[in-house]
Amino acid sequence: MLSLARLAAAAALLATTALPALAEGEVNVYTTREPGLIQPLLDSFSKETGIKANVIFVKEGLAERVATEGANSPADLLSVVDFGNLIELSDRGLTQPIKSAALEEAIPANLRDADGQWFGLSMRARVIYASKDRVKDETLTYEDLADPRFKGKICIRSGQHPYNTSLIAAVIAKDGADAAKGWLTSVKDNLARKAGGGDRDVARDILANLCDVGIANSYYVGLMRSGKGGPEQVEWGNAIRVILPTFTDKAGTHVNVSGAAVAKNAPNKENAVRLLEYLASEPAQEIYAKANFEYPVRAGVAADPIIAELGTLTVDPTPLTAIAKERKQASELVDVVGFDG
Repeated sequence: MLSLARLAAAAALLATTALPALAEGEVNVYTTREPGLIQPLLDSFSKETGIKANVIFVKEGLAERVATEGANSPADLLSVVDFGNLIELSDRGLTQPIKSAALEEAIPANLRDADGQWFGLSMRARVIYASKDRVKDETLTYEDLADPRFKGKICIRSGQHPYNTSLIAAVIAKDGADAAKGWLTSVKDNLARKAGGGDRDVARDILANLCDVGIANSYYVGLMRSGKGGPEQVEWGNAIRVILPTFTDKAGTHVNVSGAAVAKNAPNKENAVRLLEYLASEPAQEIYAKANFEYPVRAGVAADPIIAELGTLTVDPTPLTAIAKERKQASELVDVVGFDG
């Protein structure tokens, strides 16, 4: 049998190796974001407030981990990419509502949960990459990609990728499932190659004359043209012209977000709210813009110069919650029309 002294020593060792739960002056962040992207934000927050940010990077299964930990979870703030993941956290009862005038003022209503369960903190627009030499259009809509004039000229990654199911879901939310199916079928008919690869491969294949246009995210333009992806990708990025498309209603461009939510059982809730409010502040929004070429959600904060050159982004006002309701059906449509086949 272990002595009381040995039991006490073992307990002390566990305390030094586990992530602290309730700890004055600390906040615990679970995140799926790459360390290089979120760490500068947390370092800046700690410098300004004196609150230490403890980070656990969870590549996959963040929701499952928090659910398994239950009431004993040390997680205060949950930080993820893609609004679908934010809504999943909320739907599974892993978040709690936050009422904050600072957050409501900084973040547009369509980019946050109406009840304060989650908040978008940065945006990436789903844009059109077009050949500088072979495409003369100055403006295009998403619906234009179904036009027969683009037969054999479109490149895109898998339709089942969240970036694309999100866009398809937006079409469903606006025009209904039947119209979305027709649009998606026509886009498939216009593909130059099998849907697949990544967004940067779209630019690569435009340079190689395999296609003339494609759908991809805005921040990849920054990664390519800045040289962060290497000299070869600089060529890819410089070979394309970026068009900020709208839907036919001209309301705006489809965006996805990275964001965060306060965990349901946050032991340091007050500090979690302070961190969330800081992430929506001007200094943090500037860091978002510089770290990964994302658009700030806060009005008045400039995008990185490379992204600013793409033109003025007008965000489609359809609430992300309304789009999220259609993502399952969007995924089913991808299979129904054989988009990835």
